Formats: sequence, structure tokens, C-alpha cells
Amino acid sequence: MTELRSILDEAARQGLISPEAGGRLLPFLAERGVAVVAGAAPAAAAAGQAWSDTETPRFVRGFHDVLITIGVIVALVGLWGLAPLYAVPVAIIVLSEILVRRQRLALPAVSLAIALFCWIFFLMSRVFTPWTSEIGADLTQFVAGFPIILGVYYARYRVPLSLALTIMSTLALVLTLLLRLVQWLSGNPAFFVDHLGVLAAVAFVCALGLFATALYFDLGDRLRRTTRSDIAFWLHLGAAPALLYSTVSLLSFGEGGRIFDLANMSARTPVVVATVAALMLIGLVIDRRAFVTSGLLSLGVAIFSVVRKGNATVDTYIFTTLIVVGAIVLIIGTGWMPLRRLVLRALPPAIANRLPPG
Repeated sequence: MTELRSILDEAARQGLISPEAGGRLLPFLAERGVAVVAGAAPAAAAAGQAWSDTETPRFVRGFHDVLITIGVIVALVGLWGLAPLYAVPVAIIVLSEILVRRQRLALPAVSLAIALFCWIFFLMSRVFTPWTSEIGADLTQFVAGFPIILGVYYARYRVPLSLALTIMSTLALVLTLLLRLVQWLSGNPAFFVDHLGVLAAVAFVCALGLFATALYFDLGDRLRRTTRSDIAFWLHLGAAPALLYSTVSLLSFGEGGRIFDLANMSARTPVVVATVAALMLIGLVIDRRAFVTSGLLSLGVAIFSVVRKGNATVDTYIFTTLIVVGAIVLIIGTGWMPLRRLVLRALPPAIANRLPPG
């Protein structure tokens, strides 16, 4: 009964049926003995349904959604340039009521959630001045606006991306509060300027927290049939670069006393390559290509630095970087499932059985 209800709720979220129809269908189907067979999914897989597509984004459903999304983006950009800043959220709410709540269009919902995030960023930037070396009240208040507004938006429209952004911004708020607490206990307002290693360690712990939250949503839906997997997709997309940059900054701390700076990659290249390789392995285990995708840009920067140190011409190290990164993408992309089966076979059954099927 619970499984049937979740399937009908998912159908309503995807716009296949209305929520009212789902509510009427549930008792109708239950009275006639309709139930979800536990072995139906594996049987379908055996019949030829490939579970390799478990990461297919549910917000890409057809060109109709793409066309509407283009219209939303163009209209909001035009409004942003002509109207006051406070007119933008009104347009976002009106469009959300029509396109998200009434018509259940997935891709426009994503674009509207991103537009709301951008609007919050510009609004908070005007009200507060967080761009200073000192971690003070302005930074906390700047970050606090994101989970509040995005949380209200999710409560109304149930867009998975808005919940993922709410979770990430909440963790960012926790990070600023934690940093301010350490700063207050030390009695030094510039504590993290003098102790950048501690800042890198705290950022790494928060990145691990974001990754753990993504895994919580992911493992709760290993077959990826509900919106939990959509929320996990966005969380992983944010967790991978957070882990990458915090790990590189922590492991390479001491090079000129700087952290969170991947522009000067001379000594950090081995650290970046090793970290990206670890993220790729994690992505294989949990069947999330987002981990691979998020690390490719930094891997390209690392390879670029290695070739540049060899005194090659500009064209040579740019095109060499593109060839190497492109080859890695093709190898991993075409061999994703065979590689994942090898990794799953190496894991204990207790762990492998909780992960998406290979």
C-alpha cells in the first residue's frame, strides 16, 4: 500500500496524473487488489531493462520542456535588466504557480529554482557586505537568507533542486556559525587568517557532511524511482567539488601559505590528480557520474600545469590538456558499467547490496 502510494505520488510529481486523480486512484486500486510486486524490478532488468541508466535526470523529459525553459530564461533575463530587483521574485512565483504547481513541468522548475537562487544572491549582496577577510555577522546573515527563502519555495512547489540548495545553504550556514564560534573562543577576529590549516580542516568536515547527506538520500532509494534520487543527484553535484577543493587545500597547505587556490598548481598537481582519482572511484561505487564530472575541470587545470612546466607553447599545452581530459571522459563513459561491476565484485556483499545494481 505504501509502495503504491509512493508510485502514484511520483506520477503526480512528474505530471502524468493530477494529485487529485492520484488520491482517488489509491483506494480504487487497493480495493481491487492491485499491489506492487517486490520482484518486478529485477525481473524487468532481467528482461532487458538496463539499470545502467539509474542516473538519468528526471527533469529532462522532452523538447516541450526545453522550449518553455528557454522562454522562462529569456523573459527573466529581460525583466532583470528592465525592472527593479524586487520584481523578479514576483515573476518567479507567478511562473512557478503556472508551470510547476499546475502543469508539473520539470525542467522549467529547475530553471526557476536556479533563478530564485541567483536572485537571493544578488539581494543578500546588496543588503550585507560579506566579502571581507574577517568572518563576521554579515557573512552569517548573508548565508542565512538562502535556506529560509529556498525552504519556503520547496515547501510550496516541491522542486528537488530547491531542497538540495536548501540543504547545501543550511550546511554553509552551519559552517559560518562554526567558524565564528572558533574565532570567538580564540579571542582573535583574524584567527583563520593566521591559521589557514584549521579553516581547511573545518571546510573538509563540512564537505564530508554534505556528502553524507547526499548518501542518505541516495541509499534510501537504491533503484532510483522516487524524487529522493533527484535530490541526491543535486547534492552529489555540490559535494564532489566541495570535497575536491577542501581536500586539495588541506593536503597541500603550506605552499606559500595559501589554500583554496588552484591557479598555481605547480606543486599541487599530484594531490589534485590523486583526489580526482579517488572521487572517480567513489562515483563508480555509488553510480554517480556527477563525481567524475565535477572533478574534470580541476583535473584539466592540473594537467595544464604539468604541460606548462615543460616549457611547451601555449597551443601545445592547451590542446594536450583537451586531448588527455577528453580521453579520460571517453574511457570512463564507455566503460562505466564494466568498471562498476568490477568494483562491486570487490566490495563485501553487505555493502554492495545497498548500492544501486551494477
